[in-house]
Amino acid sequence: MEMQGVWKIYRMGEFDVPALAGIDLAIKKSEFIAITGPSGCGKSTMLNMIGCLDMPTRGKVFLEGRNISEFKSDELARIRGKKIGFIFQTFNLYPTLTAIANIQLPMRIHEFPESEVEDTSRKLLEMVGLSERGNHFPAQLSGGQQQRIAVARALSTGPSILLADEPTGNLDTKSGGEVMDVFKSLNSEGLTIVMITHDPKIAGYAGRVVKMLDGKIVGET
Repeated sequence: MEMQGVWKIYRMGEFDVPALAGIDLAIKKSEFIAITGPSGCGKSTMLNMIGCLDMPTRGKVFLEGRNISEFKSDELARIRGKKIGFIFQTFNLYPTLTAIANIQLPMRIHEFPESEVEDTSRKLLEMVGLSERGNHFPAQLSGGQQQRIAVARALSTGPSILLADEPTGNLDTKSGGEVMDVFKSLNSEGLTIVMITHDPKIAGYAGRVVKMLDGKIVGET
């Protein structure tokens, strides 16, 4: 993924408000990047751009060498469904589905063979350390367990990049550490991860930290 001179401008009444102001960023395969900065600095807008959820006002965003503006809407939907995994602060699990059914849902939407759905979901449950919780509903799980199920669900279709928006924001320190240990393990196996966080300790799990302010990248460590 690469962003070249990306601007995102919103029209607010008579005024243009830039959420992104000339972003240049290259994300290499197998990187683990944390994006940090104060509220309103453009972090979520940039993550949405990386996730092909939004298009730039100016500039170009490339995914695997192709400008995302050239993709048709059905191609973008397929990319978001299979190539990109999304994790949110609020877990977004379906409360009426069991843990394993939540993991299986994306595969069923994309019509994976039933044998693959069953096999993959069991392996993912084991990977996040929740093999014994597959038949529990979200309300029967702790916050950390729910987020680990959300991670498993995001991985179910075999994405090449994982995007996480404040994945530990609603978790205590212990649960947040457990989720980040899963991230580190996934990254060590070659998965590309881009994560938004306001917590310096959580950002420390990443191999590269991108600092934002007022819609611009102001530093990297």
